[in-house]
Amino acid sequence: MSFFQSFILGIVQGLTEFLPISSSGHLVLVPALLGWEIPADQAFVFDVLVQLGTLVAVFVYFWADLRAMGLAMWQDVRRRTISGTEMSRLGWFIVLATLPAGFAGILLKSQVEEAFDSVTATAYFLFLTAIFLFTAERFGRRSRSLNGITWADALWIGFFQVAAMFPGVSRSGSTIAGGMLRHLDRTSAARFSFLMAVPIMIAAGLLSLLDLKDIPNLDHFLPVLGVGFLTSAITGYFAIRWLIAFLSRRSLVYFGVYVLLLGLAVLIGL
Repeated sequence: MSFFQSFILGIVQGLTEFLPISSSGHLVLVPALLGWEIPADQAFVFDVLVQLGTLVAVFVYFWADLRAMGLAMWQDVRRRTISGTEMSRLGWFIVLATLPAGFAGILLKSQVEEAFDSVTATAYFLFLTAIFLFTAERFGRRSRSLNGITWADALWIGFFQVAAMFPGVSRSGSTIAGGMLRHLDRTSAARFSFLMAVPIMIAAGLLSLLDLKDIPNLDHFLPVLGVGFLTSAITGYFAIRWLIAFLSRRSLVYFGVYVLLLGLAVLIGL
């Protein structure tokens, strides 16, 4: 992987991690469309580690919320009880929502890595993202805010995140759709989706660090990773700002149409 490839794919990651159009799918499709042959071991580690750049974007944008949740949860741990404050509840619900994908990630790691090598599978998974988005807009009543979220909502959204382990299934798209199907409004579903990305991104990044030792010429590859990290962090921050403003006014259907057409274009072009 070259510095230029890392730069371009970092931008792709930053834009598509939060827009509900599948960052993993685009990180598979963009190199294929441009004729870039990136070694599989480098591609997988890059795809996971560059998410740490978008994790930085989440921390910067939601710092006040994350800090408040962290302090509230720490007080709960010290007192050995759950206080029931808004930030305490939200923090523990995010932990709960992370569990399904955490267990699935351990059990399905090899299958997920294999899926990243298949452009055809990615195209079909894009269709699944479109189905999630269309279904959420059709059946979600958008009558609830984040203040009223329950443990059942959190667990439900967490199971939607499991599907997003596969390339072509948007993590933000599936979890926002999951929230909307529990009748959260679009903005509340998006905020919960972005906040719940934090623990799963940290876990995925730490696991990928274990794979670094297997990469040949690691000392030459780390600066390349650094370029992708920086570009994904910057573009990710602006993508979050733009999407939250967009969803306060408009529908997810636009993104559903995009991923549907993209999937069809890929299959036709094979």
